[in-house]
Amino acid sequence: MNLALKLARNNNFSITLLDKNNYHFFPPLLYQVSTAFIEASNICYPFRKMFQHRENLRFYLGELKNIVPPENRIETSDGDLSYDYLILAMGTETNYFGLENIREKGLPLKTIDDAINLRNHLLLNIEKNIRTTDPAEKEKLQNIVIVGGGPTGVEVSGMLAEMSRNIVNKDYPELKDTKGNIYLINSGKTLLGPMSAKSQEEAYKVLNKLDVKIKLNTAVKDYIDGKVILAGDETIATSTLVWASGVIAREAPGLSAETIGRGRRIIVDEYNQVPGMQNIFAIGDQCIQNTDKKYPDGHPQLAQVAIQQGIALAENLKRLQAGRTLKAFGYHNKGSMAIIAKYKAVVDLPGGFFKGFMAWLVWLFIHIIPIAGFRNKIKLAFNWSWSFMTNDPTLRLMIRPKKQ
Repeated sequence: MNLALKLARNNNFSITLLDKNNYHFFPPLLYQVSTAFIEASNICYPFRKMFQHRENLRFYLGELKNIVPPENRIETSDGDLSYDYLILAMGTETNYFGLENIREKGLPLKTIDDAINLRNHLLLNIEKNIRTTDPAEKEKLQNIVIVGGGPTGVEVSGMLAEMSRNIVNKDYPELKDTKGNIYLINSGKTLLGPMSAKSQEEAYKVLNKLDVKIKLNTAVKDYIDGKVILAGDETIATSTLVWASGVIAREAPGLSAETIGRGRRIIVDEYNQVPGMQNIFAIGDQCIQNTDKKYPDGHPQLAQVAIQQGIALAENLKRLQAGRTLKAFGYHNKGSMAIIAKYKAVVDLPGGFFKGFMAWLVWLFIHIIPIAGFRNKIKLAFNWSWSFMTNDPTLRLMIRPKKQ
């Protein structure tokens, strides 16, 4: 988005943005959609609305199927497009590490569809729990397992724990005397692995206080017959397995195997150019760049890296057209943050660390800024204010598409 909007200011370029959805969305807040805390529309904005009054910027609805570099052409799910420059910025998808049962029955959280599906699943399970009289079935419905101790896993765990404390008894008086368990399982030795030790300790402490059962240094082996099988063959009965354990770059069919690196990321040089391809570039989570001296193993797959690469590539494409020297990309680390629960967050800055209520306020402010559209920002701020004050958002709706 940053690349397209920056280039649109230069009439020497005609830009086409291809996407399989007709909207842009803000992934860091998907977990709040999935737990019925905010509306999906709060974090989405239509591309065509965003591109109004930009004569050289067009939207094309479709999905990339194949790249044909010798012909400067791509094949999509709805026709072919030719290009002078091709920029790949498709991000990542859920990595199941070859665990097919989890791919089939687990609940990922990477898209708006995933978030709404998880919300429906959670609400429907509560209704089933009210009706069933089978103790074994009741146990499965009351247990929730979240796999992955990164920001997504931590944030989902904290939000579900708050929901269990503040909402279940009010909405579902039939379950007043029952108690479920929320398990957070991570194969690593800490939560929030990429963040500081202080952030990791705070996340563990807050979630533990919310009665989240944390299992570290524990890998998930399989999910069979409603049971999560852990390393060591311990099992947890559950009908809800939220999979937030890792990502892998989306495929770019048509590129040679030599251009694909670790995690299926596309190898790029210091200008985000794919080696051997004069007019193909990749940015964001989908690429790996080893030329930045501060990050010889590649940049972290964070939104800030993608934003900065998009802006830098827009400037380099202008330089390329003008016959000027390109400028190598260098990532400026502005810090990282994670929300854990209501009024609890952690912020790691290059100059230090802080936590608690102030960190939580900073997190809210920082996450409102990138939301597309002034109206969406106001709606999100209002929804947050109401939900945090009342501990009772009104978005617990089961909306399911009609099955054809």
